[in-house]
Amino acid sequence: MDAPTKIPTPVTTCDGLLFKRLLAGALAWLEQNYKRVDQLNVFPVPDGDTGTNMLLTVRNAYKEIVSNDQPEIGKISVRFAHGALRGSRGNSGTILSEMLRGFAHELSGHATADGALFARAWAEAVRLAYGVVQNPTEGTILTVAREIGEEVEIAVKETSDLREVLQRAVTRGRQSVAHTPELLPILKKARVVDSGGQGLLYLLEGMLRAAQSESSALGDFDFGIDSGDLGETLKSADPLGYGYDVQFVLLGDHLDIAAVRATIGAMGDSMVVVGDDTLIKVHIHVHDPGEPLSYGVSLGAIEDVVVENMQAQSVGYIAGRADEAAPTMGGTVVPVNPGEIAVIAVVPGEGLRRVFNGLGVAEVISGGQSMNPSGGELIDAIARLDTDKVILLPNNKNIILTAEQAAKGVTDKTVLVVPTRSVPQGIAAMLSFNAEGEPEAVQEAMSAARLGVITGEVTRATRSIQIDGVDVQEGQIIGLIDGVLTLSDDHLTALVKNLLWRMAVTDHELITLYYGNEVSAEEAEMLTESLRETYPAQEFEFFQGGQPHYFYILSVE
Repeated sequence: MDAPTKIPTPVTTCDGLLFKRLLAGALAWLEQNYKRVDQLNVFPVPDGDTGTNMLLTVRNAYKEIVSNDQPEIGKISVRFAHGALRGSRGNSGTILSEMLRGFAHELSGHATADGALFARAWAEAVRLAYGVVQNPTEGTILTVAREIGEEVEIAVKETSDLREVLQRAVTRGRQSVAHTPELLPILKKARVVDSGGQGLLYLLEGMLRAAQSESSALGDFDFGIDSGDLGETLKSADPLGYGYDVQFVLLGDHLDIAAVRATIGAMGDSMVVVGDDTLIKVHIHVHDPGEPLSYGVSLGAIEDVVVENMQAQSVGYIAGRADEAAPTMGGTVVPVNPGEIAVIAVVPGEGLRRVFNGLGVAEVISGGQSMNPSGGELIDAIARLDTDKVILLPNNKNIILTAEQAAKGVTDKTVLVVPTRSVPQGIAAMLSFNAEGEPEAVQEAMSAARLGVITGEVTRATRSIQIDGVDVQEGQIIGLIDGVLTLSDDHLTALVKNLLWRMAVTDHELITLYYGNEVSAEEAEMLTESLRETYPAQEFEFFQGGQPHYFYILSVE
């Protein structure tokens, strides 16, 4: 005779210990799925880090409670939200941290929470999330959060069982995420759902799994209250790790670039193979770096070989440790006197750090595409400066929200943000900087100056897509103007020339090229000379930027 089915006892209240268990489940499930979120990036540029930013935000939040066995849910939620604020990265992490702050605000002062309190907390979380975005767009994480909140509000009136409420929230969340392409046409064109909404859904699914005690589905994690630092036990979702980033230049005679591209592409992912029949530049992510290198040697000579251990880099990055550029980035370089205005800038390369320091920036924080600094890093940098007047230059559209949130988190200093969306905008803003002026007036002048420059960016496509009338194949060179995808080409020089034409270069005087860490000084000089021949009436300059991912950042003034 079969044993009778056990009916779970309804859970009508949640204390701090149970809430901590649910948060651990959320973190573990996002850990296993954050790469899938990263891959939902719509545009074919190397900034698909929504999942990574959300994971880093939640990890830092969990560190605040990992050793805390506080039975009061209000105190646990407040500590968790504090950690999320300091760990928030990128737009997705910042919006998530604001949601957690709103959630904690409602739970604060309560020992336990029932369904009605959770509904109020979720509503406050949604309100703050919408408030942090200047022009909210539907079809994003905001829509998913709002629709989940609507379902929670209905559910708590129909049941007191928090498990059932959570199950209904997850079900509604899945429906909402699936519907995002219908609300945001760009998602439908790219055939993806919203990445931030999907990340939020993974967090809720993890909480539900923990509530249902499906620990085996979460990996080898102990979800007991005394489980220790979960952040130290989480592992890569790929059992082989992330492998190696391999780059080299292949020199030979009568090289078949199509055959090289096909062979290299079969070895791994993130393949980029560009060049001609005598010189081919290769980039590939593989688990055995010897395979592409040996293949290259079999065809000719290889040089400029770079092999980087991405697993080691990922462990360091995910754990919140400084990346390899950190020893040469940061630290007050330009002395600041008390009462003067100091500028903190987020900059993606060592060469650009020198440029910004030369313009009077007091402290540079390493960051940019796919390496967004946390709110805590910005807050700590503000605290280090011996002045109570600070201006932040994010220099990247994905860092503006984090900078604004950090500015709000500092109460003993005047901290203002100039919303620079690119490095050239940051440089233009610094040309109007006055350390002895009134902060608001200086901010206004710098904000106006940033609009006087056109930014071009040249990188490699991370996915194949047709968008805004541009056909892009993974691995091609692509060009953007002020963040808008404009061109694709197999040849770098041709693309840069055409990109400048689209930027109306003949109507401007000065064009500056900042070359990245994949470009040599000789290559940058050759390109600059070619541009001077093409556009003889314009003045061209080139500087080492050292930025990753982007071959060139162009400034047209």
